[in-house]
Amino acid sequence: MTSKVANTTDHAAAEPALEPVPFVGLSEQGVRLRARIEERFRQILDHGRYVMGPEVEELEQRLRQRSGATRALAVSSGTDALLMPLMAEGVGPGDAVFVPSFTFTATAEVALLCGAEPVFVDVDRSTYNLDFASLEREYERVRAEGRLRPKALLAVDLFGLPADYERLGPWCASNDIVLVADAAQSFGGATGVGGPDAVEVGAMAPYTATSFYPAKPLGGYGDGGAVFAMDPERAAELSSIRQHGYGERAYEIVRVGLNGRLDSLQAAVLLEKLEVFDEELEARERVARAYTDGFADLEGRIRCPLHPQGVRSAWAQYTVQLDERDRVQRELRAQGVPSVVYYPLPMHLQPAYAPYAAGAQPVSEELCGRVLSLPMNPYQTDEHTERVIAAVRSALA
Repeated sequence: MTSKVANTTDHAAAEPALEPVPFVGLSEQGVRLRARIEERFRQILDHGRYVMGPEVEELEQRLRQRSGATRALAVSSGTDALLMPLMAEGVGPGDAVFVPSFTFTATAEVALLCGAEPVFVDVDRSTYNLDFASLEREYERVRAEGRLRPKALLAVDLFGLPADYERLGPWCASNDIVLVADAAQSFGGATGVGGPDAVEVGAMAPYTATSFYPAKPLGGYGDGGAVFAMDPERAAELSSIRQHGYGERAYEIVRVGLNGRLDSLQAAVLLEKLEVFDEELEARERVARAYTDGFADLEGRIRCPLHPQGVRSAWAQYTVQLDERDRVQRELRAQGVPSVVYYPLPMHLQPAYAPYAAGAQPVSEELCGRVLSLPMNPYQTDEHTERVIAAVRSALA
């Protein structure tokens, strides 16, 4: 026999939980753009050029115009976009490629794919980008050892914030080091914003590589990327590398290349997303400002990312630092608020890169135990943002 008390308890337990907050917002974006993307797909089905069709050329023109780079080449992935400049510069065995340890594996693996070795550099705990003093120390160590030739630097714009290219560019030039901006997360970012000398991501370094993985600020519906070049001759080499090292004539192979071409369907998706990209960047900035304001009185319990004056972040992620990160993450999950740890282990401690680790990178190691990325997308409602803020504050109370 069931009592009324039992019925009341069961009814209370059955109350629906709050709908989880979206972390990325791709579904909402897809609803907005679906009809336009489907029309683009219909045009591709009609002309039948599924790889490197007219949509790819149109995309490259749009990317070039937006970035201010001499040339933009659409490629098959962000990893290929990083690899191709190293190939164009002849990076290979005996060369050292400097990379931050607090990053995704693609930055380190392309050095090894070229036959070179990654040299890990620590990062700044405020910007998450590479620490210049650590870079200089590793450079001098490599030179003193004499086993490797300092050859290239892959500077990562982590979580959407451009690295300090005004400092890195002259340093690389004076030391004859190839500078590649790893802008996988920062396309749409800029420096000098509001002034006459504004520079967009894509034109801050001799080479820039970005990713169009779906979760990126500008993402396709599959893998894709772009590589930007400031020098026309190097751009021509990149174009050849992208297509198996082709020369001017069909099936003339003038260098070792790869299959780095982008398909027309992905270009079509990206073209329609570019139409709303600036609006989405502004929305991301609003979410970031709301978070920072919402946590402003919690100094000492949470460390928010920087909003540097005159610098526009693409806000690929809004990443905070917490002393009790794992506990806070569990409590957020219980309240329907997703979060992600980017990254749980620095590259120099990953098993695949253990042979190339030359010592501790203390800030990278510390950050891996403290960082937590909160929901960040341009379709995030004010209600969702307020829920995230409230959940974090509750967990920290």
